[in-house]
This record gives sequence, structure tokens and C-alpha cells, in this order.
Amino acid sequence: MTVNGNGSGAGSEPRTAKRRRKKAADGDRPSTIRDVAVQAGVSVATVSRTLAGNYPVSTATRERVMAAVEQLHYVVNVHAKALSGRVPGPIALVLRDITGPSLAHVAAGVEQEAALRGRLSLVCATHGDPEREDALVQLMREQHAAAVVLVGGTVQDEAYFRRMAEYARALDAAGSRLVLVGRPPVPGNLPVTVVDYDNRGGAFQAADHVFVQGHRRVLFLGADPRQSTGMQRREGYLHALRAHGLPYAAELDVPGDYTRVSGYQRTRDALRAGVEFTAVLAGTDMVALGVLAALRDAGLDVPSDVSVVGFDDVPFAADLVPSLTSVRVPYEDLGRTAVRLALESAERMRGDDHVVLSTQLVIRRSVRALA
Repeated sequence: MTVNGNGSGAGSEPRTAKRRRKKAADGDRPSTIRDVAVQAGVSVATVSRTLAGNYPVSTATRERVMAAVEQLHYVVNVHAKALSGRVPGPIALVLRDITGPSLAHVAAGVEQEAALRGRLSLVCATHGDPEREDALVQLMREQHAAAVVLVGGTVQDEAYFRRMAEYARALDAAGSRLVLVGRPPVPGNLPVTVVDYDNRGGAFQAADHVFVQGHRRVLFLGADPRQSTGMQRREGYLHALRAHGLPYAAELDVPGDYTRVSGYQRTRDALRAGVEFTAVLAGTDMVALGVLAALRDAGLDVPSDVSVVGFDDVPFAADLVPSLTSVRVPYEDLGRTAVRLALESAERMRGDDHVVLSTQLVIRRSVRALA
């Protein structure tokens, strides 16, 4: 019988050639841990121990395993590692819209703090759909996220409280944590972290500043009063009216969306209706952009004819002409604090956390004092 160079019979085939043929037959199938074991000439258990780093293996064995991993482009099953507790869970950020400048800064804060703590951050958008929010929270629970951070105002009703309570219990049961940023806290002793900011105080500062400058007819462009953020900012505005002994005028209290288009339309409509005002309090800086455009189109100068104040103090506020007086919200700090408290709560096994960050009025050139 003729023997070939590797000692097998003439009709047999070298083992490495068989491996190559099998790999070619498999096409683009991802390599498995078993493939790595065969390539390195070790057991599957040895490959697993080598990659996990939780069991001593010889230097030569480790080098063979890692060479096989590189040659086969093997990717570790991160989901399986997460199940075993060897990989820290990601931080999931769930918000309505990822294009808004204020929410983008919250996302930046979450990503920065997550990275410092060795965590991956995931960003998801709901587009205002509660069912999509339900699905995303469930998905993040299944992905073993360390925390699910829900951002932005919402309608504060019984349905909201019920949904948040369900989220909190389900995530807690999976070893995760619900974090509400800029959302109303949930009653009861639930495993929820709440990171909020002083909407009422910020709106009061803005309105108080305008009233101190001598303005009495101030157009307030808030949001839907059922929406938590809009309700709180309106309360701050109304508090300032009372503090200055000024009467409430319904025609000056105009709710709407927190968008540039809405700011433009509401200002244009007020001007066309002959509503008298010398200043505008915009619910957000994006609304203020629309206000400025509407006033400009009407041939009015800011601040000579009408003063304008925004809310958020996003970066472009200082670059507008005139530069915009606005309430600064520490959005990046909100994101960082959310991650820090969520992870610390998990370590302490505490049930409730609630912090409120301060806001600050930044005075620029868009408000003038009346004689």
C-alpha cells in the first residue's frame, strides 16, 4: 500500500485539506468556537478558558488559540458572555427624537459617562410612539442593558405612571435599572432613578428678568400644558406674573409645539391678530428661532421693538444676532448623572433616587430695558 507524506493511505486526504474543503463548503458561515478548537488542535473548553481569561493555560496554548482566532476571524458571542456576567451590560438611551440639539447633549453626556465606566451606550428613538417605547424597553431588557434611560417630557397621566411602574419592575427583575431624565417621578417605592432639572425655576428667572426690565405685555409660547415639561415652565411663568402683581392675559399664553415652525407661526398669528406685546418668552431656543424669523419678516427689530428670551441655551444661542438671552439647562450633566446614579444604585441595591439639577439664566443682548 502506498503511503503519502502525512502517513495516511493513498486514498485518504490530509486533515488540513479536509478542513479547508469543509470551510469552503460552508461558504461565508461565521466561524464558531469549535472551528477555533480544531484549528488550534485543542478542546472547545480550552478555547473558552483562554478567551475568558479565567483559567490558567500555557503560553504556547494561548498563542495557538489566539492565532486560530485571528486566522478564522472568530468573533466572541457577546450576548452569551453577557448572560454569563463576564461583559458589563450597555447603557440604553431611549428618547423621542435624536435630532433635537438639547437631547443630543443628553446623549453626549450618557456616552461620555458610559465610556468612562467601560460601558457601551445604545441610542434609540421612539418618534413619540408609546408602543415603540414599550418594544424598545423590552428589547433592552432582553439585551441585558445595565440601565434604560428614558429622556424627555411626557403627558403625566395614570397611563404614564402605570407604564413606568411596569418598566421599573420588569427591568429590576432582569438586573437592570430604569432611569427617568426630565420626566415625572413615579409614585411608590419603585426601583427608579429620576434625574430632573428645575424647569419652574428657570422659567421664573426668564419671566422675572423681562418684567424687571419694564415689560408688561409678554407673549408666552409654551407647550401643551398636559406635557410635563411644558406644564412646569408655564407654572414658572405664572409664578413670575403673580410675583410682579401682573394680570393674566389669555391671549398672551399660547401653547404649541417646541419647534421652530411652531414658534414662527404663533408669533406671526399673534402679530396678525393685533395682540400687543413687547417681549416673547419662547419655550425653547428652537421656538425662539422661529420667533426671531417671524419678527424679522414683520419688519421688527430685536431687541429695539421686541425682546426675546429662549430656554435651553443650546450652543447656537450665543451666535445669533442679537445673541439670545436663554435659560441654561445642564443637559450633558443630566446624561452623566443618569449613568452614574443608575450604576451606583445597582451596586447599593437602593430602591429610589431622585435628584434635581439647577438651571441658570444667561443674559445676552436680546432683551432691552423699557424706559
